[in-house]
Parts: sequence; C-alpha cells; structure tokens
Amino acid sequence: MGRFLAMGGYAAYVWPAYAVFFLVLGADVLATALRRRRVLRELAGRMARQAARRQPDVSP
Repeated sequence: MGRFLAMGGYAAYVWPAYAVFFLVLGADVLATALRRRRVLRELAGRMARQAARRQPDVSP
C-alpha cells in the first residue's frame, strides 16, 4: 500500500493534481447548483409579474 501511495516517487505531483481536480469539480457542481437556484428564482419572479399584469384590477 505504501508503494501505491508513493506513486513511484511522483506522489508530490500526483496527489496535489487529484486534490485540485476534486476542488474544481466541487466548485463546478456548487456553481451549477447556485446558478440553477438563481435562474429558478428569477423565472418565478417573471411569471408572477406576468400573471399580475394579466389579472384585471378589481379595486372598489
């Protein structure tokens, strides 16, 4: 197991590369989730404004 973790002497390059990859992957997933929430919130606001414009004014 130790030989595997040492990666033939290249562990100082391999493991940080894996770390950077997973950090970027996590950031990409997080950014996508946040963008989706923002777009859905904007879309709900647009639909509410559009529905409000279509309803007739019922003031006494």
